[in-house]
Amino acid sequence: MGLFDRIKKGLTRTRKKIASGLSVVLPIGRKVDQALLDDLRDTLLLSDVGPATVDKLIGDLKSAWKRNKIDDAEDVRAHLKEQVIAMWPDAERSLHFTESGPTVILVAGINGAGKTTSIAKLAHHLTKQGKKVVLGACDTYRAAAVEQLSVWSERIGVQIVKHKQDADPGAVAYDACDAALARKADVLLIDTAGRLHTQDNLMRELAKIQKVLDRKIHGAPHEVLLVLDATIGQNAVNQARIFSEHVRVTGLFLAKLDGSAKGGIVIGIRDQLDVPVKFVGLGETIEDIEPFDPASFMDALFEP
Repeated sequence: MGLFDRIKKGLTRTRKKIASGLSVVLPIGRKVDQALLDDLRDTLLLSDVGPATVDKLIGDLKSAWKRNKIDDAEDVRAHLKEQVIAMWPDAERSLHFTESGPTVILVAGINGAGKTTSIAKLAHHLTKQGKKVVLGACDTYRAAAVEQLSVWSERIGVQIVKHKQDADPGAVAYDACDAALARKADVLLIDTAGRLHTQDNLMRELAKIQKVLDRKIHGAPHEVLLVLDATIGQNAVNQARIFSEHVRVTGLFLAKLDGSAKGGIVIGIRDQLDVPVKFVGLGETIEDIEPFDPASFMDALFEP
């Protein structure tokens, strides 16, 4: 199954909502008028693209219509795809690896978002690329997180560094750095707590881990990926905004996209937060991860 087919399959629920709506709003031959733009606005809002982003997209389409750049429904589809694809330059969507020493990727996210499973998928994805990966189990406040990551590490065949439950996450990060350096690993993936007693505690813990990483490996973490649950739609934007206020988020991993009818959130997040989606989770198996490709995403989303 090719990339397009995998994305198309993973977007089944979203496509049922947006593609069916677009087939009604944008039938072949329908001419552009205000009524068409209003109908399109409603369809995009139902897909959780987000009000601010929808207003921007519709405003651009209206301007193109007034300038006689678009004339009918097919023009609208093509123009809308171009608008969205242009939001993601290639360089922003790629993981940035260091030239010397291990690249440290810190992964954050609220419990229940699919963070631990997403880390396992990412570790498997990087291993398949020939990279030596070490996992750091710094979510020591939730026993299930360490156990789950340990099981995945065995299945994938990568080393994991872990301590007992309730151990200092900073100490785990310290030892994980030592292990990654000793093994000459290419990538160190750091799992972090998703929920502490208060939001402030969570953010302070993340900041502490980042300081430990930077002391051990210069410039670390080199990437900070935030895992978001696609099924919660616009609430994911709010979560991303909170994390971005406290942590330098470099990219997003949108999990559970296959279970969501709100896949339009991918577009809304990029526009509202200026943080690129770098990976998407499209199923429950370890193979169900794809680097985010906006062209394939839009083709799969808009195809009838």
